[in-house]
Amino acid sequence: MGILQDLNIVRGNGLSAATIFESLFQKDFTEFSQMKPSEYVNMYWEAYQKRETNNQNINGKIFEYIISTLLYNEKLLPLYIQAQVAFVPNVDFDALLYCDEVGPIALSMKTSLRERYKQADLEAIALKYVHRRAKSYLLTMSESEAVNVKEKIKSGDVIGLDDIVVCSTSEIDDFISSLKKYDFKEAGEISIIKSTQIVKL
Repeated sequence: MGILQDLNIVRGNGLSAATIFESLFQKDFTEFSQMKPSEYVNMYWEAYQKRETNNQNINGKIFEYIISTLLYNEKLLPLYIQAQVAFVPNVDFDALLYCDEVGPIALSMKTSLRERYKQADLEAIALKYVHRRAKSYLLTMSESEAVNVKEKIKSGDVIGLDDIVVCSTSEIDDFISSLKKYDFKEAGEISIIKSTQIVKL
């Protein structure tokens, strides 16, 4: 059993990608905790790319593990992976953080965007319909595609996402710094109905 399983970053169907991730370096990822976020992301992504695999599912999983381990190293915890939010039906968020100031902060992770940013935007809209102050960010490795989506956010064509973060650039450094201003905590249990007056037999 590897460190990703031990920390609950991976479970079940992600094991083959986890094995690849853990084999990229002799040390485990916690040994690189002093690196700048952009350096950490690029180091792992470039090491993975040298394997010249073109499996989109594996690519996506590796990217998710890079970001999840980065957040772990930066002590941005607790981190909810493949998470659901009460009253937001049929959505599995790639990752969520939670704080009292804004509620859920959703992180959608896509190595490339193409039309997939639309799914992330719809998920962000659904989240904000329930949690008005929630934040939603799309993290990607594709700088060229991100420019286009950033313009759509500015023009109002994309209304749910707060920003696109290009993880191969200093944008991820700034983004991690911005997250550190929040006090993250466990989300707690939600009661479906609350009342001080309950009439029953």
